[in-house]
Amino acid sequence: MAGLSLRCGDCGVQLRSVEEAQAHAEATSHTNFAESAEAVLNLICAGCGKPCRSQTEVDLHTKRTGHAEFTDKTMEAAKPIDLEAPLKPASEAMDVDASGSGESQEMVAPEVNKEMLADLESMGFSMGRATRALHFSSNSTIEGVINWLSEHQEDPDIDEMPMVPAISNAEANKPSLTPEEKKIKAQELRERARKKKEEEERRMEREREKERIRIGKELLEAKRMEEVNERKRIIELRRLEKEEERRAREKIRQKLEEDKAERRRKLGLPAEVPSASKPSAALPIEEKKSALPVRPATKAERMRDCLRNIKQQNKEEDAKVKRAFRTLLTYIGNVVKSPEEDKFRKIRLSNATFQERVGNLGGTQFLELCGFEKLEDNEFLFLARDKVDKAILNTAGAELNSAITNPFFGVL
Repeated sequence: MAGLSLRCGDCGVQLRSVEEAQAHAEATSHTNFAESAEAVLNLICAGCGKPCRSQTEVDLHTKRTGHAEFTDKTMEAAKPIDLEAPLKPASEAMDVDASGSGESQEMVAPEVNKEMLADLESMGFSMGRATRALHFSSNSTIEGVINWLSEHQEDPDIDEMPMVPAISNAEANKPSLTPEEKKIKAQELRERARKKKEEEERRMEREREKERIRIGKELLEAKRMEEVNERKRIIELRRLEKEEERRAREKIRQKLEEDKAERRRKLGLPAEVPSASKPSAALPIEEKKSALPVRPATKAERMRDCLRNIKQQNKEEDAKVKRAFRTLLTYIGNVVKSPEEDKFRKIRLSNATFQERVGNLGGTQFLELCGFEKLEDNEFLFLARDKVDKAILNTAGAELNSAITNPFFGVL
């Protein structure tokens, strides 16, 4: 049985025909050839149609071009070696290598970079060698072509013009990016992504700034309303204090008038006759007062009278009176802060501390004005949750503050 290939005994290279063996012998001066039953490996690159005769050549081709798909046509191209056949032209041998099968295809020289081809020819390389190097190095760069030539300078067909199917050549003619163009393209993509990211960050920053401005405006408005309410409260407290001071001064004036009249009486002097202008001035006031309807006392006035009575009934114990007022203010404040807590709305009347500070001075009536009620057994003062009126409690707090801070409160 005839062999399927010829193996070089000097270097181990497998050759598929006598013509290749002769070319190998001429290139290397090797003369020891023997028939082999093992067919020459024939792997055709699906991307560019390049035939590869070994796995090493496949790995190198994949590394250089990135092509990883190969078609195994070893058995299709394998045929017995005819040692008696006449030599075939090199072009016919290349046709067999390029096609890898018995199918008839139009074979043409691959399209390569014309400028690089001219540069290689000016360096002394033949057109076939330069074309082969440019084709199999994917027209990369002059440096890449030189490296490929260095690696394949021992190939027997290095100076032969490579032939590829017309279809593959047409596909190869499609414009492909050089490494420099790929690098520029990648840089453009990165720059575009960076700009897009910066624009997104600027947009998010604008949104955050708008949110900060909105929150700032809300805080300023809340602070302004709080200040307005605080000013109104202070104005009301001052009005109440001035009213209390006016009443105290009026009572002091009346007391001085009474003392003056009493001294004149003791001295035997006649009573002072008021000027004629005073009665005439007072007459319209009296008439006006008599014409006004009687207005019932408000809750605030009743609270104020209750506190005034406590102070007047304990004139000699000013410290105890102030302590009672502060204790009442604590009771009221606890209910306002925590109306849900039963312990702040329930006071044991028999508690010794309560009696000493509040009960013995008459403070129970003030708590009843605030809404507290005595239970049936009179053991507790209790303010029901549904009867908690913060407006009344705030009024009570204002009256207690005025009684504590006003030095003229309840003087007379």
